[in-house]
Amino acid sequence: MNGTLLKEHPVHVVGIGMHKYQFPTETPYPVLGLTAVREALADSGLKFSDLDGAVVGTAAIGMAAGRVMLKHLGSTGLEVEQVENASASGSTAFRIACLQVASGEKDLVLAVGVDKFGDGRRAANKDGLVPLSPTASIPLVKFALMVRRCMQTYGLTAEDLARVAVKNHRNASLNPYAQFRKVRTLEQVMNSPKICGDLTSLQCTPRGEGAAAVIVASPVAIKRYGLDKQRAIRVLSSVSNSEGLASGDENGTPSVIDVVTRSSRMALEQAGIGPKDLDVVELHDAFSVEELVYSEAIGVCEPGEGAHYLNRGASSIGGECAINASGGLLGMGHPLGPTGLGQIAEITRQMRAEATGRQHTQARFAMAHMVGLGTVAVAHVLAKP
Repeated sequence: MNGTLLKEHPVHVVGIGMHKYQFPTETPYPVLGLTAVREALADSGLKFSDLDGAVVGTAAIGMAAGRVMLKHLGSTGLEVEQVENASASGSTAFRIACLQVASGEKDLVLAVGVDKFGDGRRAANKDGLVPLSPTASIPLVKFALMVRRCMQTYGLTAEDLARVAVKNHRNASLNPYAQFRKVRTLEQVMNSPKICGDLTSLQCTPRGEGAAAVIVASPVAIKRYGLDKQRAIRVLSSVSNSEGLASGDENGTPSVIDVVTRSSRMALEQAGIGPKDLDVVELHDAFSVEELVYSEAIGVCEPGEGAHYLNRGASSIGGECAINASGGLLGMGHPLGPTGLGQIAEITRQMRAEATGRQHTQARFAMAHMVGLGTVAVAHVLAKP
């Protein structure tokens, strides 16, 4: 596949909405999801009845969550699909919505992610195979081992890891939709309770609940409904992949890094830009080490330079490329279903110059990249009009 569909048939983000990420409450999930959907409709100036379809991303709620939720806005006959792809559920919903519009099948599609804290059951624990160890499928353990490898290979220090959390909690303190709104010092991050290996609690993402919604449109729909072209953000590429049979290299590079490298390279090639052209990146930082190694894998900085890139302020808001200006998963939170769509919402705000208090100085090209259990990766490149 040469990835020309989005080049030949433009797709734009025209509306975004969020429900604040938060620790688990008794709030019913439709309240979370519809708050985000209504905000996205208001942002775009559209009505629910204008939409041609909806794709719902959720990982922990259950069957038919989308239709049960959206019927409260009216029974308009629109197509409703539901997708689960672990942490990449929202990213996958966005990808499907974009491809539906690019294919010409639809003109206006809603992608919405919503989740409550579920029971956490994973298919990997029900595959009928005896695991090599009790921790074989636990991400925390895998990334704690990755930390040790990076320390041995690149001289990464505990302070380097902690500075990722310091930066992202600072960014989250400026984001009204973030689960954590408190600035954290280096000492606070390093002295928080150890969870696994060298990872402390403030270097591990919280789980919670929330929602994010994005409306994508064709040029025909933008013209038909008189939408503001200057606030419509172009989707240049959309890529999804999973680990290959020989993922990882002879030097022991973990398969997840290989998946991130391949997916981001494909997305950038389809968009026709290079990694150094990116001004904003929202990426999966469920554990602090991920931001360092994924920024290298995407190509924002060179292999082994992730910590130095961070330490000199290059990944800060106002730096060379603002990484996780939203606060990332560490600061903004990680409800699973909404997370990837929350990345798109943040990028859209940055490109519209509407990210009050955390606005990056220049936002022309951006990437949203998510990793999900499996391992899968979903990458999108967006551009300012």
